[in-house]
Amino acid sequence: MTNTLRLASVSALALLLGGTAAFAQVGTITGTRALDDRIEDFEDDVQEDMELSNDNLRFGNPEYRPGLSGSASLGYSGTDGSTENQNLTIGARLRHAEGQFIQNLGVALDYQETNSDATSEDVFAVYDGNYFFDDRFYAFVLGRISTDGLADDVSDDAATPEAIAAELAGKVKTDAFIGVGPGYRVINRPDMAWRVQAGIGVSYLEYGDEESETETGYLASSRFFWAFNENVFMTNDTDILKSDTALRVNNDLGVNVKMTDAFSTRVSYLTDYNDEREIRTDNKLGVSLVYGF
Repeated sequence: MTNTLRLASVSALALLLGGTAAFAQVGTITGTRALDDRIEDFEDDVQEDMELSNDNLRFGNPEYRPGLSGSASLGYSGTDGSTENQNLTIGARLRHAEGQFIQNLGVALDYQETNSDATSEDVFAVYDGNYFFDDRFYAFVLGRISTDGLADDVSDDAATPEAIAAELAGKVKTDAFIGVGPGYRVINRPDMAWRVQAGIGVSYLEYGDEESETETGYLASSRFFWAFNENVFMTNDTDILKSDTALRVNNDLGVNVKMTDAFSTRVSYLTDYNDEREIRTDNKLGVSLVYGF
């Protein structure tokens, strides 16, 4: 009897542990999956911040695999029951390299729905083409477009034509820009690199009320890299866009430090200026840490 009872107890414990393990994998009640997802999001954001600072275009013509290459991703989730949700995300990166001409195209789509009502219909695309005449001089074409499929929706509170027009006027349905120009590498050393580029472009804005505006924009950019030693480097990225309606300046100063093989950090200071805003300058201090063991 004792052995039978003990065996039954062990079997029950094994069943309980097995059920708990399966339950933890689902993680909806215990929160384990939500925590894992959040940690992965944090890690991805920090790693991206570190990698973006190490600009792969700072030294002459980067060598990519000839021809077409890229990657694509698709994610979907749907729930039903007390709340019905659907979330679809699609992303793709394409690169075509042929000799001195390198083209990059990125596309992202985000669709979200709650209880049969769409809450997000966003599409974003960026094109970047560079032709390298030599290690110092190049020409670029830069284009981007973003659309908000819900920009022409109005809330239930907008009951009059005037209220509807006022609400739609503040929503951007399409935001597009294309620019061209030359670029030059002023300094092109392993420990220090500095390139500047300038050009002219056209920006297009369409609002939810179908009003639109097109204006000419002038852009200038600077990318500076300085490696103090093999473990410490500094970057300073500046972008300026001048149009008929506004002057916008963005400057990102950062210092990356590799303290050990397992521990790296980046400290950045981002300044964003727009003379059309009531408070023209926004500043942001960022600290990113990567530690593995």
